[in-house]
Amino acid sequence: MIKIQKSAYDKPEPSDGRRTLVMTLWPRGISKSEVDVWMRDLGSLRELIARWKRGEVGRAEYVRVYAASLKGKEELLDELASDAKKSTVTLLSACRDPSLCVRSVLKQAIEKRMSS
Repeated sequence: MIKIQKSAYDKPEPSDGRRTLVMTLWPRGISKSEVDVWMRDLGSLRELIARWKRGEVGRAEYVRVYAASLKGKEELLDELASDAKKSTVTLLSACRDPSLCVRSVLKQAIEKRMSS
């Protein structure tokens, strides 16, 4: 099972399973003990984040570019899919709302790998 409801700033709970940080940069104020695995290569591209913060890209473009950036990262996606088939994996990033976050896009990519 894959969970995306929590941000990296939410307290760890046993029901989280494997807490996997999917950010390019480590979030401020988070200790290493609050995360089980850091998959920085599955985070958003730094330039894409900068363009978002400057207001140069909208949500749809951000999602499109992020989804395209997952190509070539099949090994990492397969690892997460394999883990999620066996137990709970919670994807973490700094954003609080999963519907506005790349965690939802990443979850879809992982679920596709789980079903194939």
